[in-house]
Amino acid sequence: MKLLLKIWRQDGPKEKGQMVDYNVDGIEGDMSFLEMMDILNSQLIEKGEEPINFDHDCREGICGSCSMFINGEAHGPGRNVTTCQLHMRSFKDGETIFIEPWRAKAFPVIKDLMVDRSAFDRIIQAGGYVSVNTSGNTQDANSIPIPKEDADLAFDAATCIGCGACVATCKNASAMLFTSAKVAQLSLLPQGQVEGKERVINMVNQMDLEGFGNCTNTGACEVECPKGISLDNIARMNREFLSATAKGKK
Repeated sequence: MKLLLKIWRQDGPKEKGQMVDYNVDGIEGDMSFLEMMDILNSQLIEKGEEPINFDHDCREGICGSCSMFINGEAHGPGRNVTTCQLHMRSFKDGETIFIEPWRAKAFPVIKDLMVDRSAFDRIIQAGGYVSVNTSGNTQDANSIPIPKEDADLAFDAATCIGCGACVATCKNASAMLFTSAKVAQLSLLPQGQVEGKERVINMVNQMDLEGFGNCTNTGACEVECPKGISLDNIARMNREFLSATAKGKK
């Protein structure tokens, strides 16, 4: 396939960026989107031009770092896939593809298609953990009975990989889906309920401090999430937050 790529180039967070056109040839349908980007970068390097910066790591749909906005969709036209799992057979020969970074105040551009998602890390640090007694008298987690429905819901929430597609897709750049998934995966389990009230308050407050927008229940985040995280988690977090604040927790 021959493709025309319109890619966002930006030297840094305070620099002015622009879309730049690139032509690539010899692209096969079985290639992943990132392999196509690798080919383009190899061509740019051979020409003595600076390659395009983009995040990638596992290339197995696990790490969530391969975040690109492709033709107006987070991770591209596929559903329940990350950019590294998107194959070029999803596009047609001669097609024009627009490639941009995540667009959110809380995700400043580092360079080109790379953005700073450390705001997610700070939300996790605010309460996304469980304090465990490691004195030598700990209880085996497998010996704690948990209803299967709760275990399944917790597992589903835990599949969130923190890629930021929910933020990039939301018209308000809201991080509610991400935050609620991290709250839910712990609050649904007995080990996480001890600190449940403090956790939801701290993580929601940190989310607001980072500059993410509010949720208006559009639902685009669930549609574009590569792991299909449910909006039910947002409703659950709202209930927990209301309950925690109503009981005087600050």
